[in-house]
Amino acid sequence: MKTGIYGGTFNPIHKGHLHIVEAFRKGLGLDRVLLIPTRVPPHKAAPDLASPQDRFAMCQLAIQGQPWLELSDMEMRREGKSYTAETLEELSALYPQDQFYLLMGEDMFLTLGRWYRPETIFSLASVCTAPRSVHGMDALREKALEYTGTFHARCFLDHIPYLPISSTQVRQAVARGEDVASLVPEAVARYIRERGLYQT
Repeated sequence: MKTGIYGGTFNPIHKGHLHIVEAFRKGLGLDRVLLIPTRVPPHKAAPDLASPQDRFAMCQLAIQGQPWLELSDMEMRREGKSYTAETLEELSALYPQDQFYLLMGEDMFLTLGRWYRPETIFSLASVCTAPRSVHGMDALREKALEYTGTFHARCFLDHIPYLPISSTQVRQAVARGEDVASLVPEAVARYIRERGLYQT
């Protein structure tokens, strides 16, 4: 089975996230994509981070009606920071017959060589990314060549049209009292409203 892996804080999950996983699913012919929200993000400070329970619940709402998208609480169950290398080792033990495709944005891909145990990441999964700008592909190609030489990596680069939505943008819009139904699935917008998330 060809399994995509898409992790993140999802604070909150938005239409940009769903757009990129759908595009990768079609482009790579994936059988499924595992959505893995992290409990504590290892690579960035998150002062306005919603609770793990709220972020997980919003992911559940966002993937309704898409049977190829599966939600995993693997990283939510860990105490402390979660590292992609450890997640891939756990997934490889659970699904030894699967081929794994790690899906990520341009900024993550460009720093991947400095992550915790990058050699493990590259040995257990093909890494797939897309540019966020007109000239982004050049930087991705250069970095992919570096990873191939250093780690014998398998990298897939795709020209997926970039949907300019970020979780920061959603949180700021909520704080201003704006409707965010154009940025997140309607069920997620309703959840944010009802739970009073991201208010100033």
